[in-house]
Order: sequence, then C-alpha cells, then structure tokens
Amino acid sequence: MATLEIDRDAAVRPSTSRRVDLKLEVVVIPVSDVDRAKAFYARLGWRLDADFASGGEWRVIQFTPPGSACSVIFGTNVTAAAPGSARGLYLIVSDLEAARRDLLDRGIEVSQPFHGAGDVHAGLDEPYLFGSIRVSGADPKRGSYSSFASFSDPDGNGWLFQEVTTRLPGRIAGEGTTFASQVDLAAALRRAAVAHGEHEKRTGGHDENWADWYADYIVREQAGQPLPA
Repeated sequence: MATLEIDRDAAVRPSTSRRVDLKLEVVVIPVSDVDRAKAFYARLGWRLDADFASGGEWRVIQFTPPGSACSVIFGTNVTAAAPGSARGLYLIVSDLEAARRDLLDRGIEVSQPFHGAGDVHAGLDEPYLFGSIRVSGADPKRGSYSSFASFSDPDGNGWLFQEVTTRLPGRIAGEGTTFASQVDLAAALRRAAVAHGEHEKRTGGHDENWADWYADYIVREQAGQPLPA
C-alpha cells in the first residue's frame, strides 16, 4: 500500500526534467501476402517510403498516407500478429465525401457514410461490437468526430475515415494552428468563407477586415474554441 501511495504522488507531481517528445510515427499491420499488400497500398495513393529485404527471411515495406506524420509498415517476419487482425485504424479527414470519392475513383471498395446512435460510439470497424451502433448516412448535424466510412485491405485489416472539422481543446500540437496538407487548409478556408458570408449578412455590410476575421475563425475552430459571430 505504501508503494502504491508513493507511485500515485509521483504521477501527479510535475517533473522538473526537460520534457521529451514522444512521436508516434509507425504502426505495424500484419499481412499474409507482402506483394499483394504493397500493390493495394500503392493503389490507395500512399507514398512508398521503403522496401528493404535481407535474403528471403526478412522484408519490410513502409507507406505513408497523404498528409500523415505516421506511417505503416508490413512485410516478412515483421510481426507475429495474425494477418488481418489490425482493426480500428483511423484516418482523419476534413471532408468525408471527398475521401470516399478518392477511393472509389481508385477502384477501392469503401462503405457508405455512417454515424452513431445517440451517444453510442459508431467508430469501431465491426458493427455492433462492444456497443457500437452504425446508422446509415453522415451525422445529420455534421458534427466533428461524428461521421465515418470504412474499408479494408486484402487481408481484412480494418481502416476508418473519421471526419474532423473542429478539434476538441488540447488536440492541436503546439501553440499555433497547423494543417497536415494543402487540402485540409483549403477546406478550412472554405468553411471560413461560408461563415464570413453569414457574418456579413448579420452586420449588413462588407467587412474590410475579412482577413483578420478568417484568421480568428480558423484558429478558434482548430482549437475547439467558440467561433466568432
């Protein structure tokens, strides 16, 4: 009991040492046919970073999704996990329909949009598993974090698109606003443009400080703060 109390105190006491960043950069996915998996992830349009081999005993392939700071690796003797056992792999997108359309244009099968029922989580890639309930269609209120679509690789490893347009507080790295890609920034600008149009209707005139208003809107949206009127 005494040891437990000491550990608990240590957990809440601020550290006096320099904080070390911990960056998740690689996720391992188990596959049965390495070349088939390589062809699939290339077909997704993901960037091929590496294909290293050592004889016939070891091979590792790395792909990175567009705009992602985290990559996936798979290969021969890379993991002991059963092929297809990786589930609930989230890909965050700012526009769910655009992400679905891109896969469909590439000939990749992807589910229709779905959302949860009430407060029940919908994101698990197995419908009805552990209380997960999927309702057809995107979230009617188009709430951030609420709309999904799913697809799988040839082994059955399960991927999810989750539409995130406004992040919850504390979900932004650093003090500034950053975007993973030009596509995400363009989507944020379009949302700001629509909101600014409503702002001008309410104020009854042209806003000469529209650039400042856009900047304030985007920073607030990304930080999960109340949006300007």
